[in-house]
Amino acid sequence: MNKRLAVTFILISVMLDSMGIGLIMPVMPDLIQEVEGQGLGAAAVWGGILATIFAAMQFIFGPTVGNLSDRYGRRPVLIISLVIMAFDYVLMALAHTIWLLIIGRIIGGITAATQSTSAAYMADISKPEEKAANFGLIGAAFGMGFVLGPLIGGVLAEYGTRAPFWAAAILAAANAIFGYFVLPETVTDRIRRPFEWRRANPFGAFKNIGALPGLKRLMLITFVYTIAFFVYPGVWAYFGAERFDWGPGMIGLSLGVFGIGIAIVQGLLIRPIIGLLGERRTVIFGLTIDVVAFVALAFVTNGWVALALTPLTALGSVAGPALQGIMSRTASDDQQGELQGTVTSINAVATIIAPLMVTQTFWFFTDGGGPLYLPGAPFLLSALLTIGCIVVFMQTPRPKRARDT
Repeated sequence: MNKRLAVTFILISVMLDSMGIGLIMPVMPDLIQEVEGQGLGAAAVWGGILATIFAAMQFIFGPTVGNLSDRYGRRPVLIISLVIMAFDYVLMALAHTIWLLIIGRIIGGITAATQSTSAAYMADISKPEEKAANFGLIGAAFGMGFVLGPLIGGVLAEYGTRAPFWAAAILAAANAIFGYFVLPETVTDRIRRPFEWRRANPFGAFKNIGALPGLKRLMLITFVYTIAFFVYPGVWAYFGAERFDWGPGMIGLSLGVFGIGIAIVQGLLIRPIIGLLGERRTVIFGLTIDVVAFVALAFVTNGWVALALTPLTALGSVAGPALQGIMSRTASDDQQGELQGTVTSINAVATIIAPLMVTQTFWFFTDGGGPLYLPGAPFLLSALLTIGCIVVFMQTPRPKRARDT
């Protein structure tokens, strides 16, 4: 029973981390306009800056938080992070200047950088044969938070732009109290290690990219594709408000539907599609679907048509897992950790860059004096980036399977 309660706490913590972005996403256009008193295009630019700050804090402090948990224990790091997260959401609920929102996103990004600690706790309490299944539970919790966040945020937004922040604060505080009573410490003197800054260096994963022969092009594709695909969480709220005059509730609903579609495709359909097409053709298939979906969304003018395109947009997400599968089979068994760490760092950097790119493009073609009015311009940018990925991938030779050492 104690173990089940501890696992429940870990899964709720991971879900709250992923909900943190989606929960407030539906209200961000209205909130930033309320704070800044500017148009939707300018609000999108600030929204991109806030998202980039949040992602940058996670990237920079993720290894640091993980190493702190190796030294001082998982329990204090997780519980203290939740308490600070609760106060951070209260700060954002009361913020009436953009600078307080920026401070809030800095603090929020640091306190949400606890996924490595949650995974470490799960590893601590798992037998070797249980680890893969338990890590799968963490992935499922993260996906569930991505779906529930926008849905709950959209509903709460009907009660005001600050309501989702108060709800997030209550959830974080309640989980901290829950963890205080049910979470035992798993770091003992046998496995405790001193904190060292060189181990907390977020750029360490990039050092050995050259040691993975044949993967540089595939990692470049991964980087560019991550930027292109980020157009959905990065600009969708502003695009929906500008193009379809959607309110927060409809924005949250549409993001939730998209999240469910992604979960169905990656949870149920990816295996039969790869079995039918193979990994290389699945990558090309997925990227091509993405190009078609991006171009369609760039010019669609009816909100219901945009929602009807959700299955198509979700289907394109088969490209990412297929590409990662190719890279994983190319690396030898003793390079898997190095490979996954590098891919994670590449995705983190792409997530830092992407919000600025897509929101600046949105602003330029709505309020920024662009050559034409086109709220869907960020989707065209993503289509061009994805076409580049297809060209590079088709010119990439089939990498040979590395020998295991």
